[in-house]
Amino acid sequence: MDLDQLTVEQARKRDGTKWTLAGPDVIPAWVADMDFPVAGPIRDAVMHRVTTDLGYPDWPWEQPGLPLPETFADRMATRYGFHPDPAHVRVFTDLNQSLQALLDVLTEPGQGVLVHTPTYNAFLMTLEAMDRPPIPIPLVPDGETWRAELPADPGGARVLLLVNPHNPTGRCFTRTELEELAGYADRHDLTVISDEIHADLTFAPNEHIPFGLLRPDRTVTLTSASKAFNMGGVHCAIAHIGSARARAALATRPPNLYGNPSVLAVAATDAAWRQCDAWLDEVVTLLDRNRKTLAQRLPAGWTYRVPEATYLAWIDTGIPDATTVLEREARVKVAPGTLYGAPDTWIRLNFGTSSLILDEILDRIRM
Repeated sequence: MDLDQLTVEQARKRDGTKWTLAGPDVIPAWVADMDFPVAGPIRDAVMHRVTTDLGYPDWPWEQPGLPLPETFADRMATRYGFHPDPAHVRVFTDLNQSLQALLDVLTEPGQGVLVHTPTYNAFLMTLEAMDRPPIPIPLVPDGETWRAELPADPGGARVLLLVNPHNPTGRCFTRTELEELAGYADRHDLTVISDEIHADLTFAPNEHIPFGLLRPDRTVTLTSASKAFNMGGVHCAIAHIGSARARAALATRPPNLYGNPSVLAVAATDAAWRQCDAWLDEVVTLLDRNRKTLAQRLPAGWTYRVPEATYLAWIDTGIPDATTVLEREARVKVAPGTLYGAPDTWIRLNFGTSSLILDEILDRIRM
């Protein structure tokens, strides 16, 4: 199937949360799932595992998720010049789970966590649920992009949570910015947990730079194939635990406390990272076009900085309670800015779809 020929009628046959929670005449552009079908090699790998053997895997009990540590290390080296030690890779069932596990062993209730704001809503929910108050690193408008303002005092934080590329702004931090952040982490002896799940969705000439490349001994890198390869329901995440402090802290917990990946998740992730770059290249080309289309067609008066990565547009509509208004008047469902710590005039719009569907979305919101 041509990825760019998907119609609204075809997309409505998808039965994930994105489309089923939208009304029958509403087009969803909210949750961070793309509308593109799964890549063929991923489908083939899962079906091979199903038809061959769903019994206990042949990896050692103490190394759940093989061969993903080697697959991850190979991909980081090839794409980003980062050479993580596979022996320090741990496979989790979910990226949010891995973050919670790390915060559980590295911090105490009531202890703040430094984080760029606005930020990914699931991370804000985690910090609230675990009583780790966010210590903001505000992202402020700077021309066509965003600039981070590091606080002079980290407020007793021991962890800095970095989301790069950033959700929801789509910011891809430069080497200069990351070096400044690394120096700050050095001065305050911070462990940096770097969520890099959107790294493969970076648009040229921007360049994703793994934080672990700059401070390998201070960093825990979190990632997954779920965003770039559109398989959020598979539930498989990687944590490269470069920080000896984090490795020692995790070692105090029973080895299976945080779960193990399924054989289907491992098969899908391995196939994505080893066999699906041609599919990914096509998707990135479509997303690149879509982010520019938004700049041309959004209503006058809306503030939109073209994202440097991701398939998420961060937009100030200037409309109070914008999400409710757009769903009621335009029949388009977007994510409210309030979820990410912003005023209710802000929205996050998912443009990971075909040009046919994006055009319909834009026609509707230009009401």
